[in-house]
Amino acid sequence: MRSIAKLELQYAHRFYGFRGEARYLHGHSGILTIEVEDTINDGVNMVFPCNEIQKTAWDVLRNFDHALVLREDDPLLPAILDVYEKEGIRYGTPSNKMKGPAFKTELATAYPDCRLVVTKESMTVEGFIKIVYDLLKDKLNIAKITFVSGVNTASAEFPVSGTIDRCPLCGIAMVDGVCPKCGYKEKK
Repeated sequence: MRSIAKLELQYAHRFYGFRGEARYLHGHSGILTIEVEDTINDGVNMVFPCNEIQKTAWDVLRNFDHALVLREDDPLLPAILDVYEKEGIRYGTPSNKMKGPAFKTELATAYPDCRLVVTKESMTVEGFIKIVYDLLKDKLNIAKITFVSGVNTASAEFPVSGTIDRCPLCGIAMVDGVCPKCGYKEKK
């Protein structure tokens, strides 16, 4: 069975090297849907609490919200960083509270202090799905991801491998046999 969660993201990007309108810097509102598949947890009668899917995903994906997303070879990137440096915001300010932990994967690098994500490829809806799966595949049993941004939509299904050990009291993933939410400990 599946539990489904949705997240909304606001971001700006452009398709460097593209010949259409999207080569200009522009913004989007996007809706990301994550479907998690597993067995029903008998203790709480659900696969995974949707609010916990959102929390798990948001810890990483908030770096994309209200961020600029540019390809690593985009000539705008050095110019943006130079402007941020001159404005004193390249390394963050006390008002920048919507940042998640920095990350670096093969597909993307987040610079949360300056709300910038640098990607290997242009951030199309298809590309974003690849990035999201790469970031969350070890945290959630993702069966399907759908991303809608403007008039563009893509979805991808993924093989689900096994089950994730979840707390019988609140349904979230255990970490080393302990529930990080309620403190429940697995009996050995």
